[in-house]
Amino acid sequence: MELQQSILELNKAISLKSKRSVFMKLLSIVFILIAFSTFSQREKPKNYRRFDEKTIHFGFMLGANTTNFTVYQKVDAYNLYGLKSLTAKSSPGGQVGIVSTLKLGTPVVRLRLVPTLSFQERVLTYQFDTLMTSGPEFNEERINSTNIDIPLMFQFRTLRVNNFAAYVLVGAQYSIDLQSQEDASQDFNDPFIKIRKYDYQGQLGIGVEFFAPYFKFGMEVKYSQSFRNSFVPENTFIANPIDKLYNKTWWFSIIFEG
Repeated sequence: MELQQSILELNKAISLKSKRSVFMKLLSIVFILIAFSTFSQREKPKNYRRFDEKTIHFGFMLGANTTNFTVYQKVDAYNLYGLKSLTAKSSPGGQVGIVSTLKLGTPVVRLRLVPTLSFQERVLTYQFDTLMTSGPEFNEERINSTNIDIPLMFQFRTLRVNNFAAYVLVGAQYSIDLQSQEDASQDFNDPFIKIRKYDYQGQLGIGVEFFAPYFKFGMEVKYSQSFRNSFVPENTFIANPIDKLYNKTWWFSIIFEG
């Protein structure tokens, strides 16, 4: 009898504790919702109110990038050239550009042109079977580029929430590699990888904007993927195993517009 009574009291205590726990959770949720509602409805003074009234904006961009290759090897590269593995590794770089933005009727849709000078590097690492080749087992090739990039992007932006907005970017880029050795003479004793001078890339990106009293500050991330094979075939031991090379780049940028 006493055991049954103890079990009933224990069940009541557990039930009461469970109800209190649920109540506290519900109360916490209510407080969070009230705080969020209060915060979201609080109107802050808007900086740079005339920004969206202007048709054209100019500014500048500073950033960093990391560039790599998508590598396609030739079929049966091991039997033909003794290649055991070929890997591409990204390397950091930087860029600076001039920003021009055109409003297309509404503040939420814009056309952006950012002529950019960028510095990029990619690394190709080879491993050969020394029983089949007379060269070294490992070989590393660094491919550097100094590019003039001309990205043309559509910017789809949210409406301003106080002094904040977010956006997505969709577009394409035309690149000119000023450091390209596409037409240079090859040194077969110390060969190098040739890549094409001109490239075409698709781009996608996202970003956020913060409005200061007299300018707009933004941060964005973009990804670009080449549509064109950049590899220039050559009859050298480092070029023979390669079929195609496509550029791909992550861009991290800080943008100031007035």
